[in-house]
Amino acid sequence: MTRTPRSLVPADLSGATPSDILDLAESHQVRFLRLQFTDIPGAMKNVEIPATQFRKALKGDILFDGSSIEGFMRVEESDMLLAPDLSTFQIYPWGDPAARVARLICDVTLPDGTPFTGDPRYVLRRQIAAAAELGFDMKAGMEAEFFLFKAGPDGAPATTTHDVGGYFDLAPLDLGEDARRAIVDTLEQLGFEVEGAHHEIAHGQHEIDFRSADALRTADNIATFRLVVRQVARQFGLFASFMPKPLFGQSGSGMHTHQSLFRQGQNAFWDPQREWELSLTALHYIGGLLKHARAMSAITNPLVNSYKRLVPGFEAPLHAAWSLRNRSPMIRVPERRGAGTRLELRTPDPSANPYLALAVMLAAGLDGVRTEADWREPVNTNIAEMSHRERRRLRVDDLPRTLDEACDELERDVMLTSALGDSVTEHFLAAKRAEWRDYHSQVSAWELDRYLARY
Repeated sequence: MTRTPRSLVPADLSGATPSDILDLAESHQVRFLRLQFTDIPGAMKNVEIPATQFRKALKGDILFDGSSIEGFMRVEESDMLLAPDLSTFQIYPWGDPAARVARLICDVTLPDGTPFTGDPRYVLRRQIAAAAELGFDMKAGMEAEFFLFKAGPDGAPATTTHDVGGYFDLAPLDLGEDARRAIVDTLEQLGFEVEGAHHEIAHGQHEIDFRSADALRTADNIATFRLVVRQVARQFGLFASFMPKPLFGQSGSGMHTHQSLFRQGQNAFWDPQREWELSLTALHYIGGLLKHARAMSAITNPLVNSYKRLVPGFEAPLHAAWSLRNRSPMIRVPERRGAGTRLELRTPDPSANPYLALAVMLAAGLDGVRTEADWREPVNTNIAEMSHRERRRLRVDDLPRTLDEACDELERDVMLTSALGDSVTEHFLAAKRAEWRDYHSQVSAWELDRYLARY
């Protein structure tokens, strides 16, 4: 694999102009440019253009058919434009250095230039703007776990793990070390500040952590991260999957999301004078997450398979509660204080659309701040060992057990559906209802094994 030097693209392109991008592309022999965006389910989409069209693309004049993208537009209203975010320009560190490929992450607009309300990136932008109106800036970090499997015949997806390693194991148990290192190397060449990489609990399961950032950049990074993991895994003859629970009897993959609000550069979650050194802003934010936890699940855990991760015995949260120590509730507050004060939402999984997931988290938290939501008591003992009566006393809610139940909760939550907007809510729920109906009508191998000969 041909490597691109780490210094190829400046670390900060926040003030870049179209001329700056054209100069970078020309000086580094960029032959093709991918204009990337994300559909409602969270799949990365792109239009690739040759160098002759770069100027047109940088003006936001590249038209595409929105009716072909899941959840976007009807056929009779299909024309849409891609408006590139110039700060996201990166050159891919693979391929021919004499004909490099670069990317720009784009916002989706209507032909008249107004934002498309069904664009997940726009949904997150709206919540970032809502936070700014209250004087806040969200910082977030997402830990997207993933599996590496041996590819099946003809490279088809399969679930044969490449190792039998466990949490923090080393070679020879962890045969994914070389692939993980190559992923880290590639991420660093794309401007990521990687903080650590390790084997996770399940066989073939891995985690790579990178530095937190503002909410929009974090969502962009997760979309890029998933692309890089799949690309590099393929070069090692491995198949990468962000499916939440691909293996029965093994832990599933989470996307724990660390988050905090800042005001004028200071962490608004920290108050050294209060109990636990948590500010009222932090506690009301927690209250908002608890208040909307069941409805958020449809977005943060959007697959039928997501709810097979959220089962007892695998350290995945089953209850809407918060804690200062133990990891059984859905929210944990790490011990670090000062500028590093934050909370960790443990329910999301890596199949979630990162833009929509961060949007609903921020919307729920801000609603808690606005309404001074009750944060309840922290639960510092294992919820799984509590009686039903004790959970009721502590006002610990159960999280949804199925995608269908989560969709019902989302549909009833006026605040969250308003945050998502009519377009996203309508198309998301329609797609997920159809997914549930299809799953619910299937006859599984488990049913045949259990019932076929018996009845």
